[in-house]
Amino acid sequence: MKLASLSEFALGVSWEIEEATMRTSHAILAGGRVWLIDPVDQAEAMERVAALGEPAGVIQLLDRHNRDCARIAERLGVPHLAIPSDVPGSPFRAISVLRLPTWRESALWWAEERLLVVAEAIGTGPVFTTGHGAAGLHPVLRPLPPSALRGFEPEHLLCGHGAPVHGAAARGAVEWAYAHARRDLVRLPLALARLARRGQS
Repeated sequence: MKLASLSEFALGVSWEIEEATMRTSHAILAGGRVWLIDPVDQAEAMERVAALGEPAGVIQLLDRHNRDCARIAERLGVPHLAIPSDVPGSPFRAISVLRLPTWRESALWWAEERLLVVAEAIGTGPVFTTGHGAAGLHPVLRPLPPSALRGFEPEHLLCGHGAPVHGAAARGAVEWAYAHARRDLVRLPLALARLARRGQS
């Protein structure tokens, strides 16, 4: 399993797997302890995570983002929190994004650092952004976007699919995603076609 990218920032590290779906994982350092979020068990990335500090827990934000959450939590001897409504011992506020039979998703907000972590409702890969803007809504959610993430202006936006966004680009990314949810539906077929070509390359 190869890395497409591995990036460090002031609060932790993010890594993306080299594949069409752009699965992206994060490790956040808070109070000297490390929270892994929707992690994929890639050797180089996990070495970098281990250097951050003592592991605190593994957080799975989406019901279908099993990835390697359970295996990593067991190996590290830490809790595996799946679609949490709260994260005890952390600075994160859990946000209930969706609670449907086929889609259960939470997000995380660290108010002090203005850090927002979103598993699937918002992403930064091209199928989410349809080729423009820093972030976009998941294609399935565009006709009726869930309102739970409206109003957030993060300094750090971390998503489950696509590169992290920091600074000025992050601050306007969530509102951009909502503003363009329906109007960019016409751009979606081209974005999906590009993704399909990427998967074949």
